[in-house]
Amino acid sequence: MSAKPYLREALATDAPALKAIMAPVIAGSTASFSSEERDMAAWEAMIKDRLARGRAFYVAELDGEVVGYATYDQFRPGNNGYRFTMEHSVYLFDSARGHGLGRILMLTIEEHAREAGHHSMIGVIDAENAASIAFHKALGYREAGRIPQAGFKFDRWLDVLFMQKFL
Repeated sequence: MSAKPYLREALATDAPALKAIMAPVIAGSTASFSSEERDMAAWEAMIKDRLARGRAFYVAELDGEVVGYATYDQFRPGNNGYRFTMEHSVYLFDSARGHGLGRILMLTIEEHAREAGHHSMIGVIDAENAASIAFHKALGYREAGRIPQAGFKFDRWLDVLFMQKFL
């Protein structure tokens, strides 16, 4: 990675890049428990909805190409008792990993959430995803709970690990 990364707020026109980032994650990993991809309209709607409600949705660019994103929304949406607790998502193309972009994206959305008056950020992680767990620990997240066999993908049960950071 020779170019300097550029972070900016996501646009609806970023939907194809976000779909491309998530396609291999959904098809080949348990970083997302989902086995269904969002279509372009769903990506566009998510971006517009999150930004309209004051949530962060950032993309990272290298050489003018979107290579990653981070966003957050309320943990357990629809229940106002959780209105100060947010859940994040951060994903990068494989080729963009290991260069600090995930860290930059996470710190940016954490700052946004803190400035918006939120209290904590939750990461919901496959309990066997050692790289994601190490990433979160390095950023100050601590294990807050684990639910055995909460997800199912690739014909097997997956434990979910909740990691939390107070903002």
